[in-house]
Amino acid sequence: MFNILMLSVAGIPCMVRNIVLKLMEPFNIQVEVAVEGPREMIADNMLSQYTTEAVLFENFDDEGDFKMPSEAAHLQPQGLDSALIGCHAHTILKAQLQRPKLWSAEHPNLYTIVVLLKDSSGAVIDCEACRVGVRQISTRPKELLVNGEPVVIRGVNRHEHHPRLGKTNVEACMIKDVTLMKQHNINAVRNSHYPMHPRWYELCDLFGLYMVDEANLETHGFDPEPWTWPERQLTFDPKWANAYLQRMINMVERDKNHASIIFWSLGNEAGYGPNHQAMAGWTRGRDPTRLLHYEGGGARTVSTDVVCPMYTRVWDIVKIAQDPSETRPVILCEYSHAMGNSNGNFQAYWDAIDGIHGLQGGFIWDWADQGLLKQGQDGVKHWAYGGDFGDVPHDLNFCLNGLIWPDRNPHPALHEVKHAYQPIGISLKDDNIEIWNKNFFTSLDYVKFTWSLSADGAVLERGIIDVPAIEPSKKHRIKLNSGPWASRWQQTEANEVFLDITASLSEPTRWADAGHLLASEQIELPACKPAQRQLLSTSSMPALSVEESAGIIKIKPAGGEGWEIQIDKKRGLLSSWQVDGTCVLSDGPLPCFWRAPTDNDKGGSALSYLSQWKACGLDTLTQTGCEDFEMVRVSDNVFLVKAVIFIEPKGEEPPPPEISESQTGDIDKVTEESIKTQVAEMKEERAQRETLTGFKIKVQYRMFGDGNVVASYDVKPSSRISTLPRVGVQFNVDKECSKVEWYGRGPFECYPDRKSSARVGNYIKDVKDLHVPYIVPGENGGRADVRWVALKSMTKGVGILAIHGEDSPSMQMSASFYTSQELDRATHEEQLQPGEKIEVHLDHKHMGIGGDDSWTPCVHPQYLVPPQSYQFSIRFCPLTRQSSPLKICQTQLEKMS
Repeated sequence: MFNILMLSVAGIPCMVRNIVLKLMEPFNIQVEVAVEGPREMIADNMLSQYTTEAVLFENFDDEGDFKMPSEAAHLQPQGLDSALIGCHAHTILKAQLQRPKLWSAEHPNLYTIVVLLKDSSGAVIDCEACRVGVRQISTRPKELLVNGEPVVIRGVNRHEHHPRLGKTNVEACMIKDVTLMKQHNINAVRNSHYPMHPRWYELCDLFGLYMVDEANLETHGFDPEPWTWPERQLTFDPKWANAYLQRMINMVERDKNHASIIFWSLGNEAGYGPNHQAMAGWTRGRDPTRLLHYEGGGARTVSTDVVCPMYTRVWDIVKIAQDPSETRPVILCEYSHAMGNSNGNFQAYWDAIDGIHGLQGGFIWDWADQGLLKQGQDGVKHWAYGGDFGDVPHDLNFCLNGLIWPDRNPHPALHEVKHAYQPIGISLKDDNIEIWNKNFFTSLDYVKFTWSLSADGAVLERGIIDVPAIEPSKKHRIKLNSGPWASRWQQTEANEVFLDITASLSEPTRWADAGHLLASEQIELPACKPAQRQLLSTSSMPALSVEESAGIIKIKPAGGEGWEIQIDKKRGLLSSWQVDGTCVLSDGPLPCFWRAPTDNDKGGSALSYLSQWKACGLDTLTQTGCEDFEMVRVSDNVFLVKAVIFIEPKGEEPPPPEISESQTGDIDKVTEESIKTQVAEMKEERAQRETLTGFKIKVQYRMFGDGNVVASYDVKPSSRISTLPRVGVQFNVDKECSKVEWYGRGPFECYPDRKSSARVGNYIKDVKDLHVPYIVPGENGGRADVRWVALKSMTKGVGILAIHGEDSPSMQMSASFYTSQELDRATHEEQLQPGEKIEVHLDHKHMGIGGDDSWTPCVHPQYLVPPQSYQFSIRFCPLTRQSSPLKICQTQLEKMS
């Protein structure tokens, strides 16, 4: 006859239908219960014989395993209030909870509350139960507090999306999301931009994620010019007031009992006006235990309790935080747009957040690429997006903004997020290793610390660090010279020494196994005993044989065995390098200044980097000339080749020298003077055109009898070009040489503005495994700070080794079966066609990938490549089966006089 409707449990925000439970010092619990029944029975006060009571149970131990419930509090029986509210009768139950286990993302402690409806004989005629958590949300100047502590929001935005079912929810997919988030140090989620499946809230309660629950309200694209004409926004229209308010009421009343929710959001990108103010006023009256969040109207209106801008630059959020008139904390509702190869500059945000009071985190946009599986003409299912189903209108690939693919495999950028979000800071401060417990409620007694020492890429020793149980928000220091690594470090002869410190779980949790990596840091140590490189004397090298035929110069050892290099005299470039009959290098190394554009490169229409590059013709660059070719035999075993080459957009190459009719009969009649005149005219014309676009490069090859070649480049770009994608060289390698070994950052993809998580080390991969299959192809697979890289045949063992020059910094490296042109051409990953060879890039400078947003040029200034002169060199060496790249790198070529 009667049904219990459990209203909200404020202070123990929890659960089922409706409970209102309020937590007040000293831990007083108040539960509001509504009983539903026939209107006439309630109106006739027929409820006096009925009572309600409630019991609060502890049913989870510290490890999250179920055990027999123990009673935590008993809320005494209470008669029902006969006051009629619709078909509901109300009552309030009260009790005290002694020493409650507080809920937080670090410790998602939950209770179970059972509410009983009994008749006059004490028989239970109805009951309801749900999980609840005890916690308190409050503020103080420039701080959001959870249980009195200023927690930091390490968050992400999440849409509901399944790779096969679209917006249909599957529990396994939700569990995968929440565990992946926890494993990558994400502690908060914003439900963008609507209330989600009820199970999602239960999982966030259970696993521990702070939540922004957002009303299903967005007028983005509906309101014409919302900031210019506020009276035309729906929020100013009273006819829409009830629709606005009902969306808020429905969300709050459904979800109010979930501990994970710490913010109610008034919606997304819907302007700001009276209807929003009504939503805020009602919500504050209904639930004063949580804070309000709303970005519309400039992120700082009276209807939001936090300053919550979107895609605001680092320097601008710092200004807000340091504004003395602003007492609210800054929490970015959206930032670091994860569209394709993105999330550059991410560490810059967290350097600011960790160091400036008033900055309290943010929510990355967004969690998962919203592609859907679709069977292609080849019968294989691929990721489909914008328009692939004949859908009109659509927004192309602006549904592909995730840190993970639709099937929940992580993008490489998720490593950077995990590193910046890690709950344990590890750094070198004043000759001390400083370990900072960034948790707010948890000491580090659950963490195992280990260390490893490496020298020039080789791991020398590793062990366990004895670290005390550092209290929340506290720091512990270890003297660098007295750590367990000290003696081995001080004895090591090496050019580079790195200390890696890791923190991992010592016991399993609900979301990860024991041994799961929580935090890590790599610290470069000064070399106590710099390694002495073996000097390669040119006099002991084999003599070189040189042959010239049809403009091709062949250089090889005098014995004719081992290797052979061919130089195209007309182009001034090395055109082929064979080792034991295998072509290990061809078509280069040619200076290269173009990359396959990323989604971020395309952002900004006419202002985009891509538009700027195309306006300068960088996408059509080709070699247009070679001048001043010179080859000098320095000694029997050393050759020097020099040339000046020109690289310009197609269609702008200078015309060939004209030959008059009187000269056509006999080429010998072309006088030396006329040739000089025509060459001078060509140079003058070229000089005029260089002010518009193009590159003049002085190339020099030093070729040694043992096969070493030092290629040096002096690059002078056009002043017209605003910024360059890259400055480096490109060449091809035989497909057979697909084994890649390198010493640099890795093992995953990293770029100059997204490399904090990547560690310097020695790595081996196949070329195919360097490729990152972004749904929309573009520049990918790069590795930063590469000291040397070797590409070898898996079967024959021959290959090529490239080492950054002694006068040059480490390189940005990539190797792919797909050319840059192919990566630019394809709009879907499955359209990519592999080339006949492996395309290798070794960059002296590579522009950052950006990521503050994807619709403006937003690579930070320090990661741009300005159009200025660049000088760099690369040492190339042939590899045989017996060759050791590491041993070769430990040698040094004799300087030439």
